[in-house]
Amino acid sequence: MTFEFATAQRIRFGPGTLREAGPAARAFGRRALIVTGRTPGRAAPLLDALHAAGVEACTFDFAGEPTTDLVLEGRAIAKTEQCNVVIGFGGGSALDAAKAIAALLTNDGDLFDHLEVVGRGQPLQQPAAPCIAIPTTAGTGAEVTRNSVLAVPAQRLKVSLRSPLLLPRLAIVDPELTHSLPPEITAITGMDALTQLIEPYVSPRANPLVDALCADGIARAARSLRRAVEEGGNPGAREDMALASLFGGLALANAGLGAVHGFAAPIGGMFPAPHGAVCAALLPHVMAANVQALRARQPDSPALIRYDQVARLLTGRADAVADDAVSWVAALGRALRIKPLGRFGLRPPDFAAVVEKAAQASSMKANPVALTPGEMTAILASAA
Repeated sequence: MTFEFATAQRIRFGPGTLREAGPAARAFGRRALIVTGRTPGRAAPLLDALHAAGVEACTFDFAGEPTTDLVLEGRAIAKTEQCNVVIGFGGGSALDAAKAIAALLTNDGDLFDHLEVVGRGQPLQQPAAPCIAIPTTAGTGAEVTRNSVLAVPAQRLKVSLRSPLLLPRLAIVDPELTHSLPPEITAITGMDALTQLIEPYVSPRANPLVDALCADGIARAARSLRRAVEEGGNPGAREDMALASLFGGLALANAGLGAVHGFAAPIGGMFPAPHGAVCAALLPHVMAANVQALRARQPDSPALIRYDQVARLLTGRADAVADDAVSWVAALGRALRIKPLGRFGLRPPDFAAVVEKAAQASSMKANPVALTPGEMTAILASAA
């Protein structure tokens, strides 16, 4: 058995750990670029912590998901302001943008030299500028992943800037930052976290470290996701989901994902659909298709046993099997009022283009079974 496990250089988890951001940033530099989302006022406690530590800061905020043009704008601001540390504060979009900006600060040249799919995929040559990742949602785990997902609007695609050099120097995961999230955002980000625990667990690239993280994270999400949605201020539920998200990020960075994320990339590029909402709508249908395809073509696959184990973790029943996992996830989606993908404009005439693009996605390569175009189309029809 051989495997590798890579993550952020340091992780600090726990309520109140945001206050450590100031001294941590001060150890990396004296001028920080704070990359945040559409409500930059939420970063006020971070600005206070930086000021107390003697770190000057400027804020780069944006709405929606990061684009290639946006990260180039962020790099220009960071250079003009002579920033030597980048802090991502927000959901996965803010963290991905921060990681990309930190990498571009030290790697001059064309961004498209390094992008997958639409670019030349050349490796980054220099370590990124120091980056601190502080998530304010419990979903993407982007604080510990080695890629940055960027939209390319002209081509209606989402692609990754991917390198071990993108791993943040420090991830600060403070569950208290998620307490004010509204129920809908808690639901779709939480379903993304659950997806990012199930997909690596059944991936052929899984290893014992990933297994342990996923099993613990799935159990936490099973007992706490619905409570976090219904009782936003419940500290135990919020802590469970923050850990589940962190564990999912650690797992996906080392074992890959699967068909849910293989679909999510092209759908997110083609339609104005939040990543978590796409994953939430797809998850039960991808699970059902994978189980059916494995039984038909690879009945001896260890992934089938993994799906049985997922069912036991989700339901708490020792006799649960893979079909019970599918039913449990589908029922959770109904309870959380997850909307179908048609809400975002996905229609049957779009299915062929989505299937073609999804088949080329890097995440699809880690799916436990190769799905046929017909099976992939059927998934879209069920999720739409």
